[in-house]
Amino acid sequence: MEILYDLLLVLHLVGWAIVLGGWFATLKDPGVYRGTLHGVLTALVTGILMVGIASASDEVHDPNTTKVAIKLLVALAVTALAVVARRKGTDVAPGVKHAIGGLTLVNIVIAVLV
Repeated sequence: MEILYDLLLVLHLVGWAIVLGGWFATLKDPGVYRGTLHGVLTALVTGILMVGIASASDEVHDPNTTKVAIKLLVALAVTALAVVARRKGTDVAPGVKHAIGGLTLVNIVIAVLV
């Protein structure tokens, strides 16, 4: 189970890296990076699976439920913003684009520092 958990963690980090890297890569361009929605969905699904494995397994420590709940809410907000941005195409407001990047940074900071 620990190997599966570690593989999911790698995919989780890759998902967030796609979102954050896409935000940095398109800071001056209109619209949102095309892979943003896929990256956040990857991070969201793998994060949920990781919590399930951690809760069910004796090998992995029990997850901090408060931290997980906050990270889930932030991930859901980024997902909703990415869906809105994808539907609008290049007509997306800069605030939506920067909210995606800012909330992604918040999620990373919570993961590392809390």
